[in-house]
Amino acid sequence: MEENSIIVRYSEIFLKSERVFRIYESKLIKNIFDHLKRENVKVEVKRAERGRIFIFTNEVKSCLNVLKNIFGIHSFSPAIYLKTREKEELAKFIRENYERLIPKNKTFAIRVNRSFDTEYTSKELESYLGSFVERKVDLEKPDIQINFDIRKIGTFVYTQIYQGPKGLPISSSGRVISLLSGGIDSPVASYFAMKRGCEVVYLHFSGFPITSKKSIEKVEKIVKVLNKYQIRSKLYVAKIGEYQLKMKNLIDPKYLIIMYRRLMFRVAEKIAKSENAEALVTGESLAQVSSQTLHNLKVIESVVKIPVLRPLIGFDKEEIIEISKRIGTYDISIMPCEDTCSLFAPKHSSAFVNEEKVKEFEKLIDINKIVKKIVKETEVKLI
Repeated sequence: MEENSIIVRYSEIFLKSERVFRIYESKLIKNIFDHLKRENVKVEVKRAERGRIFIFTNEVKSCLNVLKNIFGIHSFSPAIYLKTREKEELAKFIRENYERLIPKNKTFAIRVNRSFDTEYTSKELESYLGSFVERKVDLEKPDIQINFDIRKIGTFVYTQIYQGPKGLPISSSGRVISLLSGGIDSPVASYFAMKRGCEVVYLHFSGFPITSKKSIEKVEKIVKVLNKYQIRSKLYVAKIGEYQLKMKNLIDPKYLIIMYRRLMFRVAEKIAKSENAEALVTGESLAQVSSQTLHNLKVIESVVKIPVLRPLIGFDKEEIIEISKRIGTYDISIMPCEDTCSLFAPKHSSAFVNEEKVKEFEKLIDINKIVKKIVKETEVKLI
């Protein structure tokens, strides 16, 4: 008998109040269905008892690679679904299938989990079913553990447990704007925002036409990789190269990076308002570079009223690189291209800028007029 179902487990959602739990669970079910639909996998997704979602399909193997990327899933198991809870029927199943489930010379154990009271206890059923298996028992560290998950709709039999990405279902925590540079850090920050249930809208600042469109093409590739977690995405492309060049020719070089970042935050806040997004997300890590000292971060974000989320604030570079490799963005992120900040960056930047001086520079270039023009000319791409 082949596997014809998948048990999906969640943990953090389970801890929510009943009302919030139902909302989050519904979002998770929808996300599962949408992810599998995108891959043209035909399934039936059922809400069952609290803590479990059941998927019924003839394409179990096709589902497994998809489920590992769906936030909100703690773990999942391909299973054989039996439309019975009867003791004798379960015994018949184990007699007919144990040789396929447990190779010769392998030890085994049978575990029973019940979601409600039955005429037998879990221990009684484990012992009864095990008596039909002609293999060596090892209850401590078996080579193969056969699990019988007994539910009101029937029994699910499985031997494997795959880990999901955990976290919360995407869109359960609202929408955010992620400033996506194309480097290593910002894609990882976007990943963590999604893991905490945020629907991510991306915003990339391009130096075009001063630079080529390579950074835009690079970011599009990164978004396509991240779409395995979010299904589909919206990417805003704001062209700021000519304004950066203008600043470079007028402003003290030590202040340029902070000026660029304040410009980006202002534009991002405008985009957030149009998208009904509730926060900005950046890849900043505390003290990684001079613009990311506590003082400079405060100066940068003082230009917006919207919250700024920094998922990587306590990570070092090696940790961020390791995660970027795991989620599949690293190889794209290290591809060479003209990045707006690095291209127009000075050799030396201040780790402790004078905020009043920054404001004076912004008056000099009429920053509000620049922001309006950038927002008006920003392009939107659906990926």
